[in-house]
Amino acid sequence: MYSTGMSTPDRLIEATRELLWERGYVGMSPKAIQQHAGVGQGSMYHHFTGKPDLALTAIRRTADELREAADQALGTPGSAYERISAYLLRERDVLRGCPVGRLTMDPDIIASDELREPVDETIAWLRGRLAGIVREGVDGGEFDPGVVPDDIAASIVATVQGGYVLARASGSTDAFDAGVRGLLTLLAPPA
Repeated sequence: MYSTGMSTPDRLIEATRELLWERGYVGMSPKAIQQHAGVGQGSMYHHFTGKPDLALTAIRRTADELREAADQALGTPGSAYERISAYLLRERDVLRGCPVGRLTMDPDIIASDELREPVDETIAWLRGRLAGIVREGVDGGEFDPGVVPDDIAASIVATVQGGYVLARASGSTDAFDAGVRGLLTLLAPPA
């Protein structure tokens, strides 16, 4: 399933990421991880202390990738509105959902402070990054001075995460796309 050039730890991490996505934490057994990665039991326990350690590593990698993709879109040149628009309109696998947001629906991850931490940190980072851009827009006169950057950032994250849920429920990206269009209309600076 994985390239022969991929290291054993990377194969285990990638297999865990996929299984977390497909089955959730409780539905992901060490045996399933090993089979999915194409490695033996000894290999898994040589590199990781067990399922929780491997899951934490996989969650951190997923969180890092989400941050990188979001930062790339938010770091584009342009106005605050254009940067937020770039983030909202970036290519996503909408019907699959958010790989980090989806972890918030896994009761075993939410029940574990250690496994939940990278999820919480990533969402907080995203809200902070978005709030900073909105603040730039307010300071630059692009957005209304009464706009509360933290509230707008929370609305952006809620629109994206809620859009994923609605899209998955309906089997169509229409709800996600409509939410993004509506939010962009509300945020649009006066002409």
